[in-house]
Amino acid sequence: MKNTLTRIILGLLILGWANSTLSVSRADALDPAMQAKVDAQIKSIQTWASDPAILSAVKAQNASLPADYSAMTQDKWKDLTKLDPFVRGFDKNPAGEFLKGKKGGAVIRLFLSDAAGIKVAFTTKTLSWSHKGDPKHEQPMAGKIWQGPVESDKATGLDQIQVSVPVLDGDKPIGSLVAGLSVSQL
Repeated sequence: MKNTLTRIILGLLILGWANSTLSVSRADALDPAMQAKVDAQIKSIQTWASDPAILSAVKAQNASLPADYSAMTQDKWKDLTKLDPFVRGFDKNPAGEFLKGKKGGAVIRLFLSDAAGIKVAFTTKTLSWSHKGDPKHEQPMAGKIWQGPVESDKATGLDQIQVSVPVLDGDKPIGSLVAGLSVSQL
């Protein structure tokens, strides 16, 4: 009887552990209603990615990268504050001003990268100078939309879903536009 009771308790513990594990993985997936809200935001972001201010900024940077951009590294970027004049240039340029006008509601941050993954403009300083090699940049550069998991944004502290879309010159991807969407505002 003691053996049977031990097996029952052990079985219940394993079953409870399995249910809690499965619940966590289900919690990571978006329900259809939430995904529909994300999809609606993606449509807006795609429209923004085709705006002349965005296209001209990405085309110009792809054509001629400023010397100080070429010298920037991930480590140097991390050492700069958001008030550094170099950093401020990214939210003060015409593309940055355009992006700031789109921030609000569910959209908590936006950043624009050139073909090489280097920043062109943003609403808030990013943690990385370049997103080259990162799916949030590489998938749009292949002409695809990318959507990340729900995560806590290290810069804002808010739960967010990042999505990115290609910046297209005709049918050719020339850059990426990433948006952080507030989960609580969707």
